[in-house]
Amino acid sequence: MKLIYCLMAATMISLSANAQDGEKKEKKSTTITLGSDGIKVNDKKIEEKPEKKFDLSVGIVDIGINSIIDNTNYNSAEAKAFMQVPQNLQNENLFSMRTGKSWNVNVYPLMAKIRLHNGKKQRIYFSTGIGLQMYNFRYTKNISFRNETVPMVVMDTISFSKNKIGLTYLTIPLQFTFKTKLADKAWLVYGVGATGGYRIASWNKQVSPERGKQKNRDEFNFNDFNACVTGEIGLDNVFRLFASYQVTPLHSTGLDQRPFTIGLRFGGI
Repeated sequence: MKLIYCLMAATMISLSANAQDGEKKEKKSTTITLGSDGIKVNDKKIEEKPEKKFDLSVGIVDIGINSIIDNTNYNSAEAKAFMQVPQNLQNENLFSMRTGKSWNVNVYPLMAKIRLHNGKKQRIYFSTGIGLQMYNFRYTKNISFRNETVPMVVMDTISFSKNKIGLTYLTIPLQFTFKTKLADKAWLVYGVGATGGYRIASWNKQVSPERGKQKNRDEFNFNDFNACVTGEIGLDNVFRLFASYQVTPLHSTGLDQRPFTIGLRFGGI
């Protein structure tokens, strides 16, 4: 029996449970010890540190589908000068897109967040950082962007299996994020904000049997700077939807096209 008690004394079973209340997190550690003097149960409460007022969030990625809100006056002299195509094609249908293949990807490797309010049922944060905003526009028609003597768009003589414009902006986001408690461990998260970006790359990629793969990098009449309003909504740690609307024109002259995107956000404040 002594041998059994010695073996039992060497046996320890630890059970842990976490409980969260408002701003503080509490950890409960329960230890059950079996020994020669019987069974002992010890409870110890460990209080964790409250959420930091300033912190960093790593790895936020947006993936969405692009569309264009077209406010162009196609009867203006600037629009007609930019579109070197037959008159019956000088309208918004010239830039019709393959919506399911026109993507927007935003990557924010590091975001700084400031906790403005941390109540039991409501939390508010302000965040900023730096990232990349990437647009891809896939066109249904065989148009080509040129930047020879002056920027222009022309109708090409061949058919493309892939015809897209890509743009990349170095961007700075500014966002307010709100979290409202719906139930135990269920928080509604929503936010509004804005981004400002500088174009660091733009290109036209085309694929055809006649020419193979071609990728031409140029300015193509695109604005160097852009500004967007953004929003998000979802359940914290479950899913988030985001939306973005560019309030500045995509092009510097001729056209007044403004990208609109909706999609999924992975990670978040």
